[in-house]
Order: sequence, then C-alpha cells, then structure tokens
Amino acid sequence: MKEYKEIKDIKIGNNNFNFRDPFLIEEQLTDEEIIVRNTTRKFAKKELSPLIVEANRYEKYDKSLFLKFGELGLLGPQISGYGCSGISNVGYGLIAKEIEAIDSSYRSSISVQSSLVMQPIYDFGNQDQKKRWLPKLAEGRLIGCFGLTEPDHGSDPSSMKTNAKKTKGGYILNGAKNWISNSPIADIFLIWAKDESNVIKGFIIEREDCRKGLSTPK
Repeated sequence: MKEYKEIKDIKIGNNNFNFRDPFLIEEQLTDEEIIVRNTTRKFAKKELSPLIVEANRYEKYDKSLFLKFGELGLLGPQISGYGCSGISNVGYGLIAKEIEAIDSSYRSSISVQSSLVMQPIYDFGNQDQKKRWLPKLAEGRLIGCFGLTEPDHGSDPSSMKTNAKKTKGGYILNGAKNWISNSPIADIFLIWAKDESNVIKGFIIEREDCRKGLSTPK
C-alpha cells in the first residue's frame, strides 16, 4: 500500500498556494476575530462534538447548550448593547463556521436566534421590547424562532395565509407555519402575518401567553 501524507500547501510557479485558505482570509482577521474563532472552535470540539452522533441517531436536542452559547457570547454577537458582544460581522461568521464544522442543526439554531429573532427586535422593536427580550435571548435563558414559512407557499410572504385580526388589547393570529427551526423549544415567537388591510407585520408572541392557542409539534 502507498503511504499518503497530508498536503499542507501546493507550489504553483513561484508562489505557495494554501488550499486550506486560498483567499488568505487568515491574514486579514483582527486579533479579536482570531480570539472569537479559537474560543468557538475549542468549545465546539469539547462541548458539542462528543454529543452529535447520539443526538442525530436518537433525535436528541440539548436545550441547555443555549446557556453555554450565551455564556460565551455566541448569541446575537453582532449586536451592540443589551448584553450582546458587539463583535464584527466577520467574527459572527467565524462563530457560525466553527459550529457548522461540527453540526449544522446547532449552527442553524444559533443563527435563527441571532439573525432572525434578535436582529429584527434590535432593528425594529421599541426600547421596552429590546430591554425586555434581548438580554435574556443573549444569555440563552430564552430561545426564539422566526415564523415565516408556510406549508402551502413556502417562504413567499406575499402568498402567506396567516392572518392577524385586531382585537381589544392586541391581535388574534390564525394560521400554520412549517419547518420553523427552534419552534418546539422556543419561548419567543416572531410570527409574520397579514393584517386586515393585507399588510405584512411581525408579531412577538410569548409561549406562556398562548398555552391554549399555540401548538409546536416536532
């Protein structure tokens, strides 16, 4: 049998080509981004990697990992203030890359929490909403999901059937969503629906307030 050795670089002409980093991204990272990348990689290998085979084989999801994600500042890291890390978008991308290298589903979970739940609240929510939910979402004490996709129309907002009817003290939402990451374990739901004027709006729902009218099967 031939002995194969690991290839570290390939020499092309007068230059060495590093196939692991063809665009020389490593040279462009800041010291902070390198620390973020290394910290996330260490955590992913130590805490996440040993669980993945059993988790996928037996459909187990360790909700407590969100507290560890929060402790490291991995949730909503691109946001400044409200208990969030406030790192660069590149740093956020490096976090996602290192979690994705171990398991795609957990990477999807933190991406939904950070980009699809926390970011809209930060960008469009009022101060009361930001102060009420962002710190707990950043700590992993609350888990959020983003309800857009529907069974009949996918992720096409213009065709969605979920509707919102204004009532005394708020709105009543009726509809169904599919393939919503985090939904079986979520505490906060950012749901998109059409109001009575057919205008698409986002609604923040807390599970505790909707025990009778909310179903989130796996």
